[in-house]
Amino acid sequence: MKFNAEEITSVIKQEIAQFSKELDVAEVGRVLEVGDGIARIYGLRNAMAGELLEFNEGIFGQVFNLEEDSIGAVVYGDFLQIKEGDEVRGTGKLLSVPVGPEMLGRVVDALGQPIDGGEPIITSRRGLVERIAPGIADRQPVTVPLQTGLKAIDSMIPIGRGQRELIIGDRKTGKTAIALDTIINQKGKNVICVYVAIGQKESTVAGVVDSLRKHGAMDYTVVVTASASEPASMQYIAPYAGVAIAEYFTYEEHRDTLCVYDDLSKQAQAYRQVSLLLRRPPGREAYPGDVFYLHSRLLERAVKLSDELGGGSLTALPIVETLEGEVSAYIPTNVISITDGQIYLRPDLFLAGVRPAVDVGISVSRVGGKAQIKAMKSIAGMLRLDLAMFRELEAFAQLGTDLDKATQAQLDRGNRMVQLLKQPQYKPMDIIDQVISIFAGSNGMLDDIKVNEVSGFEERMHEYLHTKEADLIVEVETKQELDDDIKGRLSNAITQFKRSLRDK
Repeated sequence: MKFNAEEITSVIKQEIAQFSKELDVAEVGRVLEVGDGIARIYGLRNAMAGELLEFNEGIFGQVFNLEEDSIGAVVYGDFLQIKEGDEVRGTGKLLSVPVGPEMLGRVVDALGQPIDGGEPIITSRRGLVERIAPGIADRQPVTVPLQTGLKAIDSMIPIGRGQRELIIGDRKTGKTAIALDTIINQKGKNVICVYVAIGQKESTVAGVVDSLRKHGAMDYTVVVTASASEPASMQYIAPYAGVAIAEYFTYEEHRDTLCVYDDLSKQAQAYRQVSLLLRRPPGREAYPGDVFYLHSRLLERAVKLSDELGGGSLTALPIVETLEGEVSAYIPTNVISITDGQIYLRPDLFLAGVRPAVDVGISVSRVGGKAQIKAMKSIAGMLRLDLAMFRELEAFAQLGTDLDKATQAQLDRGNRMVQLLKQPQYKPMDIIDQVISIFAGSNGMLDDIKVNEVSGFEERMHEYLHTKEADLIVEVETKQELDDDIKGRLSNAITQFKRSLRDK
């Protein structure tokens, strides 16, 4: 005679219910196997996809696969403490992380627990790690600029509040440097920043936190880290935890936020690892079929909310690493198709000392001039054309052909503009100073300056204008546009400065 395990269980439950109505009957499963950050569990018949599970030792997990006779789960925490046969409880809740102003200035793991050696974070609020992105009716167009402080980006590839702008390039081309400069440049601009470090060395993350602290940026920043030594499950969930922390400020406090994901190619690799361990079928490059959805549901949460919802914004700066400049690989093409533009960094430019090493030809912002102040918009169009033409002429000039005077003059100006757009790390520039620099370069006021003296000239020019022409600077800041009167006065002021240099 065969016994049906489910019938016996239901009979026992009925008997217990009759025995005592106050008894708490929780659904409990058992671990069948565990290892490499995943667990297979038997017995949780009513488990939902994405449900939070509780193991012994206070370790949590999440339902990933719902199979016929068992469930596959990812383990968030030290899976080595879980043994075969251990109890697992279904919580009936979705995964969430602590959120609130208490998180500012802290370094936390992918579950929102502090790992900076500071006080425990006590907050009454929690934010769902998985959240449906707002619909079209809940959004409004991106029009307010989010300045990076980098001349090459703010002039030619502007980023708006609520935009998703991809930073893409080979390793060691300055991707993280652009993101950090952007965070540092938000000082005093009432923007909350979240930096998510995925699969990086702990020493690298410590260096990033130290740099942010040194420049006073940790006061408005939360660092979420899932280092290379942590399980793949923690690296997979970290960006969602980061965006959940940022969403509190966007939705509840109606503020502007910035989220940097450094980098999503490592998250995709972690997701691939977890999926293969759970026997999900592999697709292209062994990634699971839903790897596009992995990134689309994350980046769609970037938003400029409608005025009815408070008008807050969440800007996303995802970073993706390419191999040998292969932009057409699987993950780069996926993320390019989701985002509103990309900043492409080239290794040859980086090694030639052009930093940030932005390739103006491939880089684009699909929001464009809508997220620029009028002053910058009026001069940036010329700059992009000049640089594109310069790159073509530069390639032509390398053939050793004799050049006419006009072509040589264009090459000389291009060299000076490239020099002008170079910027050291941790020195973001105010937008009005950027406008003045590019105005001077585009109008040929640097043509008689030696190429190697352009940076020094620019620095002294700003000092002169801020001391001797402070009223003019204030006027440009107030109007945020360059009318004919301001252009004339600015040209005269720069000419006067050049004359004072010659007199010395």
